[in-house]
Amino acid sequence: MNFLQEALAYIFTASNWGGSDGLGMRIVDHLQYTAVAVVFSALIAIPIGMVIGHTGKGTFLVVTGVNALRALPTLGVLLLGVLLWGLGLIPPTVALMLLGIPPLLAGTYAGIANVDRDVVDAARSMGMTERQVLLRVEVPNALPLILGGLRTATLQIVATATVAAYASLGGLGRYLIEGIKVREFYLALVGAVMVTVLALILDAVLATVVWWSEPGTDRFRRMPQPLLGDEVALQTFGASRSSGSSQGGYEGRGPSPTVDG
Repeated sequence: MNFLQEALAYIFTASNWGGSDGLGMRIVDHLQYTAVAVVFSALIAIPIGMVIGHTGKGTFLVVTGVNALRALPTLGVLLLGVLLWGLGLIPPTVALMLLGIPPLLAGTYAGIANVDRDVVDAARSMGMTERQVLLRVEVPNALPLILGGLRTATLQIVATATVAAYASLGGLGRYLIEGIKVREFYLALVGAVMVTVLALILDAVLATVVWWSEPGTDRFRRMPQPLLGDEVALQTFGASRSSGSSQGGYEGRGPSPTVDG
């Protein structure tokens, strides 16, 4: 309890927020590492998920790739990156990217592939090209699941970005390392508390974005939903595919939850 009191006193002391080593700058650094990792993860995972979800080819790659990447230890990848590229921004960015790619890939794939086939067939019958069908029909309807994957990836990365301190960078991870090193454990608690608060704020913002992206006006009757992981999205999509197959084609399926307005 004494550690918690000291940590809260440190956080609510105005002088601890200024300067290059203050809480304000540490938070800015932490958000920068998170933003860089999320952007690069999205640039890799979202196009791959869109192509696989649209064509239906490479589904096995999504499932095995998601499971394989999630099994990689982030700290181990970081240490390997330090050995390969030295200290700096590259090792933690690569380690955090491997953490953010699975939920983005799973969410994008599940969202695109789960769009109602009747809607897709109608778009093709109107003369749309495959690219137009993907960008104008499937992506808008899959946007809630894509943003849900972005939400999951962002939360996982912001919670793990403390590892950047092991590569001689800043961020809130410095409080964890320095607090344990000098045996001032309240500093480590300061870092943990600030990361938790930061993650909760980002989660609230992204939950609102996901809520606003849902098609139809009935979203105003619902509050933003709790976070669902990429495994849930894949399991839900797999169950809907199995159900649709057992009923014999697309005609037997109910409307997709991503387009039912």
